[in-house]
Amino acid sequence: MNPQTKIALYYHFAPIQDPQAVALWQKELCKRLELTGRIIIAPQGINGTVGGNIKAVKEYVKSTRAYPAFQGLEVKWSEGSDADFPRLSVKVKPELVAFGRPEEIQVQHGNQVLGTAKHLSPQEVNELVSKREAQGNPVTFFDGRNAFEAQIGKFKNAVVPDTTTTRDFIAELESGKYDHLKDQPIITYCTGGIRCEALTVLMANRGFKELYQIDGGIVRYGEAFGDNGLWEGSLYVFDDRMRIDFSDDAKVIGSCQLCSTPCAELRNCTAAGCKTLAVVCQACHDQQPDRVCATCAADTAEVNS
Repeated sequence: MNPQTKIALYYHFAPIQDPQAVALWQKELCKRLELTGRIIIAPQGINGTVGGNIKAVKEYVKSTRAYPAFQGLEVKWSEGSDADFPRLSVKVKPELVAFGRPEEIQVQHGNQVLGTAKHLSPQEVNELVSKREAQGNPVTFFDGRNAFEAQIGKFKNAVVPDTTTTRDFIAELESGKYDHLKDQPIITYCTGGIRCEALTVLMANRGFKELYQIDGGIVRYGEAFGDNGLWEGSLYVFDDRMRIDFSDDAKVIGSCQLCSTPCAELRNCTAAGCKTLAVVCQACHDQQPDRVCATCAADTAEVNS
């Protein structure tokens, strides 16, 4: 890994009056600094991952923090570079996290989401789990990511909702599947924490009473405990790295969907326009380099029938 390059991951909730203007400024800033990555601007704030020369990334962070709405922006640093991103993408969207309920998420300056759950440090997560187990009221980990991400890594015994996209969470929460958890302690988690900021509000609005979230998400928990804590497996990331491990001792919890061999490799469906990911081992990938997902295969069969 090139020591002169870094990836910065961040999010910051704040009311944004002119998201289009902020997006234009962010795009020009990244181009000037020769950074690539993914940035989302919404009326609720900013969410991004950018990579490149470490001096350029630090200059980017300094400049972004200088914008009044983004003062106090916190950054998580990761190994990587601009090569991990195919291009620079800066988009304006109606929600910072696309749950489809922008009217339920209210933000204020200072990275504050009104009604979000209490943040726990990685150490506090372990302490709460131990305390509640001793009391006979065990904590439930609730995965705030898309279900495929949990195929290669999740917290021990976590509940993984049946979600393909973030918009699926509302239907899941209102399905009744998780009503038995409404009076139990729940720790939600996601990659860097942003999805849980909104998810816990949505859960509270639907009757879940004792909610917590991991401050900094899986990334910060993994930095604190590596593979010696309650996390198991690899972490899916939204760039060309596809996944990261917190140590050389990462447990392999996934299995190849074609041959069932233990595997932590997620691979894309090769059908044009399809973004479906599945766990597929190297041997099966070598044998079927043009593999398509089950949905695309069924669509093709229907067209040809």
